Amino acid sequence: MARKGKVAVIGAGFYGSTTALRLAEYDIFDEVVLTDIRDGWAEGLALDLNEARPIEGFETKVTGQTTGASGEGYEVIAGSSIVVITAGLPRKPGMSRMDLIETNAKIVRQVVENVARHAPQAVVIVVSNPLDEMTALAAKVSGFPPGRVLGQAGMLDTARFSFFVAEKLGVPVGSVKTLTLGSHGDTMVPVPSACTVDGKPLSSLLSDDEIEPLVTRTRNGGGEVVALLKTGSAYYAPSAAAARMAKAVAEDSGAVMPVCAWVKGEYGISGVYLGVEAEIGAGGVRRVVERDLTESELTGLREAAEAVRAKQADVASL
Repeated sequence: MARKGKVAVIGAGFYGSTTALRLAEYDIFDEVVLTDIRDGWAEGLALDLNEARPIEGFETKVTGQTTGASGEGYEVIAGSSIVVITAGLPRKPGMSRMDLIETNAKIVRQVVENVARHAPQAVVIVVSNPLDEMTALAAKVSGFPPGRVLGQAGMLDTARFSFFVAEKLGVPVGSVKTLTLGSHGDTMVPVPSACTVDGKPLSSLLSDDEIEPLVTRTRNGGGEVVALLKTGSAYYAPSAAAARMAKAVAEDSGAVMPVCAWVKGEYGISGVYLGVEAEIGAGGVRRVVERDLTESELTGLREAAEAVRAKQADVASL
């Protein structure tokens, strides 16, 4: 198998380390770099991951590196074509994603400054919360073209929606196709008109009254996991989403995925990072893909855009 390139994951918590594992097991990269501010933590995880290689049969090398507040150690990411930013504090029970905004903005700003310095050609995938605001901040701080900075949100929210529908109907998850747009939070816009089960419209199988609780559960999906875990937040499904996005970039696949991307006129919305469907390739977002929405879905998307626009403006100064 031909392996090429380097991908870096910044932040080696549960989310970051699981993302690194998934990327390494794809066995399509020469190297996966994992960094963390805790002394020796990333190095220890990298050693553990490398020792799994003979068992799982992947040849991708995993490199761990401790980084410092002044940028020490970041030289290890030089040459990375993709950087996944997971650094930041996770939610605790009772916290919203927005409760993390000031603390995580400072962390993300420092990380992105170092990414821009050492990996200036990279595609940046942001997963730190609050997602839409941190993606906009990363774009501003990096100075990268908007298409090279994107956020992981819609992939995860759509997966949750699909699972909830499959669970409700008692069908395989592979038979369900759903979609969520908008923000990764209270103004998330699940799109029932785009949802099918074995090719049949979801609306032909469930009534609006049955679909609405699934929509609400999707919107609150992360909080449900946080409340159950009590210490920490979701990372298995989120890491799967981030890794698939990175894979699409690495393979220049042209896959259409729901992501947080820069919108410049699509759906009558401009100048904001928002959850939309986008075609993903080696340079990040090739284009935003528009689909026909119902009037209520389009209204919800435009309302979400204005809500996140105001917050993205606020976070720019943090």
